[in-house]
Amino acid sequence: MGELQHEFRRRRLVLLVLLVTAMPHERTALLGAASSSPLTSDFLRLKQMEEQVTALRSSVICAFNQLLDLKDLNTGVHSTRLAEWGMRVGQELGLEESELQNLEVAALLHDIGKMGIPDAILRKPGRLDPDEYALMKKHPEYGWAVLRMLPGFERAALDILHHHENFDGKGYPAGLKGSEIPIVSRIVTVIDAFDAMVSSRPYRVGLPHEEAIRRLIESSGTQFDPNVVRCFISFAQAEMATVFAAAGTSVSSAL
Repeated sequence: MGELQHEFRRRRLVLLVLLVTAMPHERTALLGAASSSPLTSDFLRLKQMEEQVTALRSSVICAFNQLLDLKDLNTGVHSTRLAEWGMRVGQELGLEESELQNLEVAALLHDIGKMGIPDAILRKPGRLDPDEYALMKKHPEYGWAVLRMLPGFERAALDILHHHENFDGKGYPAGLKGSEIPIVSRIVTVIDAFDAMVSSRPYRVGLPHEEAIRRLIESSGTQFDPNVVRCFISFAQAEMATVFAAAGTSVSSAL
C-alpha cells in the first residue's frame, strides 16, 4: 500500500511539473490523457492547478507590462501595439501555437530590459554618445536575464535576447544571421522598427507612412527578414489609418 501511494505521489508531481512548464496546447493534451485515469478526482484538482498556472502566467505578463508603463507610459502602449501586429504577422506566416504564445510574450515584453537602463539615457532627446549607446544595447541581455528565470518563459526570453539581430548578421548581441535568428525575434525586429519610425516623440514627429514603408523595404535582406517585411506591409498598407491611429499619428498630418 505504501509503495502504491508513493507511486501515485510521484506521478502527480511529474504531471504537475509538466503542466507548469508546458505550453497551453500541451497542457490540454496532458489533462486529456490524465482524465482517463481512475484517479480522476485528483486530476480534476490538477486541472484547477493548471488553470491557476495559466492565470499566474498572464498576471506575470501584465505585471511586467505595468512596470514598463511606470518607466515610460508610451513604452507599455508601444508593447501592446506590437503584440497585436506581431500576432497578425505570425498567423499569416503559419507559426505554430507554441510560437504564437512566445511571440505574444516577446512582443509585449521585448523592452523589459530597459528597466535596467538609466532614465538619463532613455529620455535623452539627442543622439547617444558611444558609451551611452553601448549601455543601451545591453537591454536585450537584461530582459533575457530576467525572463529566463521564470518557468515557461525560457523560450520567450531567448526571443527577446535576439530581437536586435540583423538579417545580414550585423546586429547584436550575438551577430546571428538569417535563419539563425529565431523567427519570433525576426518578427519583433520588423514591427518594433516600424512603430519606432511612425510614432511621434517629444523631440520629433513620426515619419510619414510611405517613408517608413520605404525604409523597411530598403533594409529588407540586410536589417530585416524579407518574408516578415512583405507580410507586415501587406496589412499595414491596407490598414494605414488604423496603424497610424495606434501609433498616435494621423494619416493626414503625417502625409
